[in-house]
Amino acid sequence: MFNNSYKNGSKNPGRVLMFSQRNIYSKFNYRCSLYEFENFICQMDSVDLIDPYPNKYFKYKTNIAQRLAKNFALVVNPGINNIKINREYDLFIAICQFPKDLLHLEGLKGWENYGKTSICWLDEMWLTYFNKCRAYIKILSRFDHVIINTSQSLENLKNIIGEKCYYLPLGIDSILFCPYPDVPSRFIDVYSIGRKSERTHQALLKMARENNKFYVFDSIIGNQVHDITQHRFLFANMLKRCRYFLVNPGKIDAPSEISQQSDFGSRYFEGIASGAILVGGIPDNEQFKEYFNWNDVVINVPYDSENIYEVLMDIENNISRQNSIRKENVIQCLKGHDWVYRYEKILKLSGIEPTPALFERKNKLAKIAMEIGNTDYILGEINKDGR
Repeated sequence: MFNNSYKNGSKNPGRVLMFSQRNIYSKFNYRCSLYEFENFICQMDSVDLIDPYPNKYFKYKTNIAQRLAKNFALVVNPGINNIKINREYDLFIAICQFPKDLLHLEGLKGWENYGKTSICWLDEMWLTYFNKCRAYIKILSRFDHVIINTSQSLENLKNIIGEKCYYLPLGIDSILFCPYPDVPSRFIDVYSIGRKSERTHQALLKMARENNKFYVFDSIIGNQVHDITQHRFLFANMLKRCRYFLVNPGKIDAPSEISQQSDFGSRYFEGIASGAILVGGIPDNEQFKEYFNWNDVVINVPYDSENIYEVLMDIENNISRQNSIRKENVIQCLKGHDWVYRYEKILKLSGIEPTPALFERKNKLAKIAMEIGNTDYILGEINKDGR
């Protein structure tokens, strides 16, 4: 029933019960950031992790369940084996990326009674989803608190289920992504993953061919990884070795899915944590301005631009600006965007005391940030050829 590999080594019963999607959608790369968050919570607290596997009828049942949810606002089990819990926890938390993930809770009957407080962390709740999410909103309304990562959807959700809804941005394992103290050479000139403008991509290909630049991008179609933890480790190491990292607001290439909404996802946090210089679109979003409130957090290159090479070369000619951007990005991430600050907000919302591990983490982050601020470290060593 339980996967105890994340039990935090405690002999005491867990005080947190967490529902994970990791064995239902075990290989999808776009979910790895949330699985990283789950792993982090398990390191910070005493956690019993429920990560059920879908049964053999899941593929068939989930299609039916999602249609019933969309068309008739009915909630049925999409093919998750039933799980029974025999005690109460201080906190029950369900980590979901999409509203459809909420259906999987039907395999955990009575989940509302398993925690003194129940919280749903829901990553993507776009405004265009609301008309087809009546069933999922029914489930959300059963939680004591709902945290969403799409800020411009918050008021809509509050209007439906009340003031128990909150916005928090995503976060990052900033120590894993931090390039300090063993600063590697940044031999990748530009790094781009996921959604991208074809016009900008072609401009970068031209740059790579004509100017001997190392441009790393997705060259195969696929969205699955062999191993979640290994994928994040590789990704972090690539980012720590790249000079410029392409970012854009969420679903920028799918306007029909987001209408006029402009929200931001994990790419911005991953980029600043690694000391890369972010290049791309700046979300038209008040929360983005609040949480990324320092200079040059993103070098503005509007989506579908062709002049990206000229923008990069302008920055290349200003070494002191490069170093300042890298240093500020990393320090700001350590001070405010590590997962520890998100989990601390969850515990405060739940009325639960933080753990010693949480305080130790914050002290470690503060120490690293202070060391970076007080040293002459350049968080992006130039290449051997002098660039």
